[in-house]
Amino acid sequence: MTEHEPGTESITPAEKPKVERRAAHERLATGTLARWTRACATHPWRVVAGWVGIVALLVVLVVTVGGELRDEFEIPGSDTQKATDLIESEFASEQGGVLNIVLAAPEGQQLDTPERRAAIEEAIAQLQTDEFAPSEDKAGIESVGDPFSEDTVSDDGRIAYAEAQFDRIIYDEDRDAVVAVEDAVRETVEPAGVTAEFNGDAEFPPIEQGTQELLGLLAALVVLLIVFRTFVATMIPIALALTAVGTAFLLLFILAGLTDINTITPLLVSMIGLGVGIDYSLFIVTRFRQLLHEGLSPQDAAAEAGASAGRAVLFAGVTVAISVTGLAFFGLDFVTKLGIGSALGVLTTVLIANSLLIAVLRLLGHKIDRLKVPFLRPIDDSEAAREKTPIARWGRFVTSHARGVFLVVLLLLLALAATSTLVRLGASDQGTQPKEQTARRAYDLLAEGFGAGFNGPIPIVVDVNSDPQAPQRIYEGVQGLQGVASVGEPQLNDEETVGIVFVTPQSAPQDEETDQLVDRLRDTVVPAATSSGDAVAYVSGQTAAFKDIADRIMERLPLFLLYIIGVTFIVLAMAFRSIVISLTAAITTILSAFVSFGVLTLVVQEGYLLGLTGLDRTGPIETFVPPIAFAILFGLSMDYMVFLMSRIREEHVHGLPTREAVEHGIAAIGRVVVAAAVIMGTVFAAFILTADRISKEFGLLLAVAILTDALIVRMTLVPAFLTLMGEKSWYIPRWLDRLLPKVTIEAPHDAEAPRAIDIEGAAEPVGRS
Repeated sequence: MTEHEPGTESITPAEKPKVERRAAHERLATGTLARWTRACATHPWRVVAGWVGIVALLVVLVVTVGGELRDEFEIPGSDTQKATDLIESEFASEQGGVLNIVLAAPEGQQLDTPERRAAIEEAIAQLQTDEFAPSEDKAGIESVGDPFSEDTVSDDGRIAYAEAQFDRIIYDEDRDAVVAVEDAVRETVEPAGVTAEFNGDAEFPPIEQGTQELLGLLAALVVLLIVFRTFVATMIPIALALTAVGTAFLLLFILAGLTDINTITPLLVSMIGLGVGIDYSLFIVTRFRQLLHEGLSPQDAAAEAGASAGRAVLFAGVTVAISVTGLAFFGLDFVTKLGIGSALGVLTTVLIANSLLIAVLRLLGHKIDRLKVPFLRPIDDSEAAREKTPIARWGRFVTSHARGVFLVVLLLLLALAATSTLVRLGASDQGTQPKEQTARRAYDLLAEGFGAGFNGPIPIVVDVNSDPQAPQRIYEGVQGLQGVASVGEPQLNDEETVGIVFVTPQSAPQDEETDQLVDRLRDTVVPAATSSGDAVAYVSGQTAAFKDIADRIMERLPLFLLYIIGVTFIVLAMAFRSIVISLTAAITTILSAFVSFGVLTLVVQEGYLLGLTGLDRTGPIETFVPPIAFAILFGLSMDYMVFLMSRIREEHVHGLPTREAVEHGIAAIGRVVVAAAVIMGTVFAAFILTADRISKEFGLLLAVAILTDALIVRMTLVPAFLTLMGEKSWYIPRWLDRLLPKVTIEAPHDAEAPRAIDIEGAAEPVGRS
């Protein structure tokens, strides 16, 4: 034992690995995956032709069975869902989308001048003509309200609104019909000096894509050029990422033909697909070039890169799949589908990286080093050169100051993670959207003219049964209630079996005071009004819906965490043959996630550096963002642990003590981990530039988490911890070692069996997969 391995004094010499270390290029992989990658490297054109055929088949399936994306939110068993179901079944005439037409005169003036009134009435009359009437294949307007009624004009006469009722729920394919209405109104009223803005459930501009992806790819191009120093090698990860994302989109639209897929899913597919596509291929291409430079033939180098780095990619993909499947525990269909859709890019990347990429590398061979970048010295990927790099020196610094580095970094991360306790889950309203959107401007005008709560009324839906006075009692109970601006008379359906009482709060939909009002309505007003009969009432609306989602998430969160942490622990214990490594991976990944949640809370909710995101108003974090982001983060963050630890374990089982294995592992893979994290973090951060608030939240959260996890946790905290633990890092109880399948993170090699260290006894062969 070396003296510089703290915590290993109880290990006897007999327990230390006796295997003489061979360099990576001197050991050939065996096993199922190695046979597959060797087949791909031996018959590359067959693999290329196979993927061409698969993509062609997917295109045919999209054309024949593919579907459109649409937003469907259901919260089974909640008050909100019960209220929605009642309205859909009993108020059939009000099922279409609503477009609020908000009209405003210049500051200090009124709408009710002859010229302005005539222009507004002309616009409303035009919307009731055949030009905007519905047809079988086109959404149209069924009715338009009067903007000059007593209830639709502000007290100062400057602002008014009218509700345009469409004949159907508005989806992406109906967007042109909505835009036509908006354009017609603007063209008619603007010459009279009237401003027209629009909001409501019919006004949701499609999420724009393209700019942020291009920026992410540009940043990736720069980093890859610095890492590889050749244009050919640089373009391979980018080409693979684009292929994987394109294939993932084909799968997404096939899936959309079978079930409802949320419209924000494509953004997550491209964000995550580009990130992991570049990262995963970066690891394999780097290993391929290292093996080529050590003297292996292109065929052997491609096969070995797939069997080693590709194996780590496979395990990384499995952790993402485990995390995403855990979303099903929440019982929220749209959350589960968002997660599954987001993981499609990971699925296609893993499949392409372990087949098509191997074939392409075999075909390129030494051509991968062509077209060198001018003004940059070529990279020497030999093992001797890697030990002299800044990353290698950083690894040696961490291991030589392990105790101090561990304590400082751990305290810093805990302090940042603690800020996540400030988070308030809810629904940010349209008042937090960028001012470039008409929905935001309409929201501001309505709040100015009719009060902050006007944008988020709280409907109380009453199933009358045999108690016809229940809606009236609820109406009377709401009057004078703290936090209520106004309450409308009960509205009944034609059969008078269901009533709706609309409550307008004094506060905005996203405000905490509105949350508290929902609680008072549910806990006090509704029980008091329905206790004397058999009527049932449900408090609904946007604020109530997101409260129900938050309640469901908090209720099922322990099951979700138990599942993904438990299953991931088993998978990593099997992969690394160590419960210390698997527990470290799980705990540090959770720590990274909470750090990112804390930063997101400080920026989006508390307002620190908010202007850098393009937002100008704070708000709560959307209730569905944390579980989806956590599932994705748990998978992606674990990737870096898998990539780093796979190389450290490979060095350890081939003869190096823990500290030297850590140093060699960081020297071999650290530069790639840093580059991969910078690329993925930049790709995610580029999505902060989108106009959509939810996209900004995902982009900021994922970027912070990835950079924190890779640069601080994996490259600093974990190596320091492993150094402190020494050989105890590889501890696994004998009974668990016997119980777990013999599948390890590093590929078995010729004439060698990977070894697992049990500190209670001698080292034992683990077996081969």
